[in-house]
Amino acid sequence: MLMTTRRFAIRDFTPADAAAFVAYHADPRFRRRAGEAVAPSAQALLNNFATWVAEKPRLNYQLAVVERNGEALVGCCGLREVRDRAEFGIEMAPDFWGRHGAAIEIIGAMVAFGFGTLGLHEIYGMTTDSNFRAARLASWFGAVEVRRHPRSGPVGGPGSDAGVEWCITRGAWLERRNTEERPSQLI
Repeated sequence: MLMTTRRFAIRDFTPADAAAFVAYHADPRFRRRAGEAVAPSAQALLNNFATWVAEKPRLNYQLAVVERNGEALVGCCGLREVRDRAEFGIEMAPDFWGRHGAAIEIIGAMVAFGFGTLGLHEIYGMTTDSNFRAARLASWFGAVEVRRHPRSGPVGGPGSDAGVEWCITRGAWLERRNTEERPSQLI
C-alpha cells in the first residue's frame, strides 16, 4: 500500500483490479469522454503499469484508487516521468464522476506523495480548455496555467478543444497547504 486517505487506498494495481479497470474503460460514458482516438487497450495499459512497478529507479507511478471499505475500483491516478518534476493524471470510473470531494482527496494525497515522498520540485498536468472541473481542482491546489496549445481537431469534434498545461511548484503547494481554505468553498 503506497498511501491511504480517509476513504481511499492508493496502491499499485493487482490482478484483481483488471476486470473493473477493463469494464470502466469499455463503459460508453468513459469512451465518449475519452474520445474514440486510437488509444492502448485497457489490458495494454495494465501491462504498462506492471512494467513500471519493476523499473529501477522507478519513474512512473500509475496507481489504482480503491475504496477502503469494499475495495471497489474508483479509478486511477499517476505521476509519470518522475525526476525533479512529474506529469500528474487522474481518471475516475464513470460511476464516480461528479464526486469532487473524492477527486480532491485523491489529488491531495498524490500531490503530497510527489512533493514529500518523491521529493519533486514541480508537478504539471494537461487538460482541455473545456474541462473547467479539472481547472478548478488544479487551482485549488495552487496550480496555475502555464501554456495553451492550439486546437488539434475540427471544431466540435474529438480533439477540438485547446490543450491547457498547468503547473504547481513545491513552494506554491506548501503555501497553499498552510491556508485555511476548504474544498467546499470552491465547489
